[in-house]
Amino acid sequence: MKQSDGVAWGVTDKIGRIVLTRPESANSLTRAATRALATGIDEVLECQPRVVLLAAQGSIFCCGGDINEFVAAGSGLDELVDDILVPLHGALHRLVSAPVPVVSALNGPIAGAGVGLALCADFVLGAVSLKLRTGYAAIGLSPDLGASYFLARRVGAVRAQQWLMLSDTIDAERCLQYGVVDALHPDAELEAAADNLAKRLALMPAASVSAIKTLCSGLPGRSLEAHLSLEHELLVGCSRSVDAVEGLRAFVEKRPPQFNRS
Repeated sequence: MKQSDGVAWGVTDKIGRIVLTRPESANSLTRAATRALATGIDEVLECQPRVVLLAAQGSIFCCGGDINEFVAAGSGLDELVDDILVPLHGALHRLVSAPVPVVSALNGPIAGAGVGLALCADFVLGAVSLKLRTGYAAIGLSPDLGASYFLARRVGAVRAQQWLMLSDTIDAERCLQYGVVDALHPDAELEAAADNLAKRLALMPAASVSAIKTLCSGLPGRSLEAHLSLEHELLVGCSRSVDAVEGLRAFVEKRPPQFNRS
């Protein structure tokens, strides 16, 4: 694993891992940390993993931006924010748009930009210690890192707006109830659960998983006609793959398929 400014990253056995490593600072995102995070995302994606896992060390996934750095910026806060978001927003978009599943493991509270990083994933697993607090309006700021987009995608636009405006703390059970997370695990079991899910996804047929993500990520803005055309195109492509041949044979032979690992 490479490591720089509170972020570690690497790819092993086709699983890309990006880990926040500043637990002593609640994994807050400084300017340096955001640049390291952007670099980590890009380098992991360059290795063409089958799945990407987002995680963090310690008992807090991410408290968002570094408030002390914001205060120190004084009248130059707008310049600091711009300097942080230009590289990071671009890298986040590349991660979300990548043709591989993304898993996040939320080991405790998330706030601010941490919400966007946590919820950008296709699979979101939380610890029972999870708490969500958007926090932006409480300090006179507005959302970043896709926090408003990804929260609204999961809980609906009106509820996301309310949570963002009020900055109330939402506990783990309410997060599960409203679909913020897909599953909750005891804190001590979260890492293993996330690893097991990542390993399972890494063994799945790459073209099939990529096609499914492409189809679902474009909704609901795509018309039915355009969607059916895209389904046609992608299914024809998948049908040419060695994984399709193996999957069909395995089904007929009533055995587990052995998909291409390369």
